[in-house]
Amino acid sequence: MVQKKVGVLGATGSVGQKFILLLSEHPDFELYKLGASSRSAGKKFADAVKWRQTATIPAKAQPLVVVECVASEFKDCDVVFSGLDSDVAGDVEKAFAEAGLVVISNAKNYRQDPQVPLVVPLVNTAHLDMVIERQAAATAAGKPKPGYIVCISNCSTAGLVVPLAALQASFGPLDSVFVTTMQAISGAGFSPGVAGFDILDNVIPYISGEEDKLETETQKILGSYQDGAFALQSDIRVSAQCNRVAVSDGHLACVSLKFVRQPAPSLDEVKACLAAFECEPQQLGCFSAPKHTMYVLEEPDRPQPRLDRSRDDGYAVSVGRVRPDNILDYKFVVLAHNTIIGAAGSGVLIAETLLAKGAL
Repeated sequence: MVQKKVGVLGATGSVGQKFILLLSEHPDFELYKLGASSRSAGKKFADAVKWRQTATIPAKAQPLVVVECVASEFKDCDVVFSGLDSDVAGDVEKAFAEAGLVVISNAKNYRQDPQVPLVVPLVNTAHLDMVIERQAAATAAGKPKPGYIVCISNCSTAGLVVPLAALQASFGPLDSVFVTTMQAISGAGFSPGVAGFDILDNVIPYISGEEDKLETETQKILGSYQDGAFALQSDIRVSAQCNRVAVSDGHLACVSLKFVRQPAPSLDEVKACLAAFECEPQQLGCFSAPKHTMYVLEEPDRPQPRLDRSRDDGYAVSVGRVRPDNILDYKFVVLAHNTIIGAAGSGVLIAETLLAKGAL
């Protein structure tokens, strides 16, 4: 297969750097264009970036000349990954889509747009049917395929919805979910990020906008797509409390939930359901798909970020301490790698899914 040409917007930022790492040796994608601000434009990437990843700058990226984030510079790209900050992403991504480009965005700007899929690839790749159907309609009418935006979810939402989706698929809808997160500092990005003096020996019990994202994005992701529109799962009630902790990578969440169905399924049924859950990218044979969507851990003190965040290269979710809840039905701890399946890796897996479905 001929590799698809890809671009990265916000290439010098934290999410952009992660996109570059994941794409640099990808068998399906050729790292072709890197975009950043006018301050970086015209420089070789190696000279423009302050590289902060634990792996070195990929050799393929180093000599690429950074361009400004304008659609004309990326016209030859088959897909563009956006790691832009939300304060600039809205106008840029809209212009790219209007120019006929496919944009997979990590920004929040269009996540609640009724015409934009909000996708966690381990859960709701069926929502990609909206853009696939638009392309098919254009082709049937003899028109050029339209550009579009697909949004990656918030990093903490990505881990939460995977076990919720699995349980609902087997046992019917959930009534209520209480979640308390302990989120890694990498989720705040490099600039301004979290000051070391603020997070060292400390927990910060507030992350701007995070609780609202968990409570609202979950309803769209777990909702359905039919007849050309998304229907929110508005009857699921989610209550979130979010905390920043001194961990480099990996968002941990303590979850309690109640089923609509009563009596609730047995503990053994819940565990078996979580362990057996399989995502569509696995079924399609996508390159980055995890071997197991979820790992159900029986050790009493797992999952832990340092020990479990990199399962299946960070594309899998780990669940542990699954047990009955004295107030609701069940409670457990879920861990997801926030910069991989919670950010750039989700974008790559979305692109792989679109490619497997013939939409790229």
